[in-house]
Amino acid sequence: MEDLLFKKICRLAGNAIVEYGMIRADDRILIGVSGGKDSVALVHVLKHFQQTAPIRFELEAATFDPGFSGFSADGTGELCRSLGIGHHLIRLDMESLLREKQLEENPCMLCSRLRRGNLYTLARKLKCNKIALGQHLDDAEVSFLMSLCRGAGLSTMGPNVPEKNGKLRVIRPLILTPEAMIAEWVAKMNLPIRGECRYKEQLENGDRRYFRQLLDRLSERIPDLRSNMLRSMSNIQEGYLFDHRFLQQEKPDHEV
Repeated sequence: MEDLLFKKICRLAGNAIVEYGMIRADDRILIGVSGGKDSVALVHVLKHFQQTAPIRFELEAATFDPGFSGFSADGTGELCRSLGIGHHLIRLDMESLLREKQLEENPCMLCSRLRRGNLYTLARKLKCNKIALGQHLDDAEVSFLMSLCRGAGLSTMGPNVPEKNGKLRVIRPLILTPEAMIAEWVAKMNLPIRGECRYKEQLENGDRRYFRQLLDRLSERIPDLRSNMLRSMSNIQEGYLFDHRFLQQEKPDHEV
């Protein structure tokens, strides 16, 4: 019997892929796979489209191994290989690097930068032209709230964005899919065993968790909040904001 929930996820991902032109014929796509629910779902979705789409494209997968005690990417690698996708490990001794840079109290920025940089390097080495990441609709909306409230502009995770000063593109096929739908489907599966970041507690006490909880609280009052926010992020009213680049300035009747 066909999994109806997986079919819904694939339909939303397919809509995103088509609407934002994420995948084209002969693309070589490197999937960032942490081993968590979102990236595991992404691997299955892209494999499904590789088997059913009318165009041909190739898939590779990569997992960042920070070298923390107890971390294991073995299950993630086995999952990818069982689907016929090559799996690559990016290994770094993050513990030593964080001590050297004295960033143990604020590790995420360095870790994120190194993870992204090494993923780009591996993509070029494998001759991939795109990197697929597992962020979903909730991630995009939380990032929008964070950017808005921290004064970083009206911005979020784009569905198909170019690498700065490079030819790679970053795509997010699950960007229209609610997190709850992914979590429900993955709960039915046996996820690969993986270690957790030793700085998990700091992550859970950070901005992203706060704004995720805020989104949940707002959803209690506005049940359609997530779909409403998606419509708003897809319909920017430039002339009714404060950016002078988009404002129609009134022409004076005469020069002063």
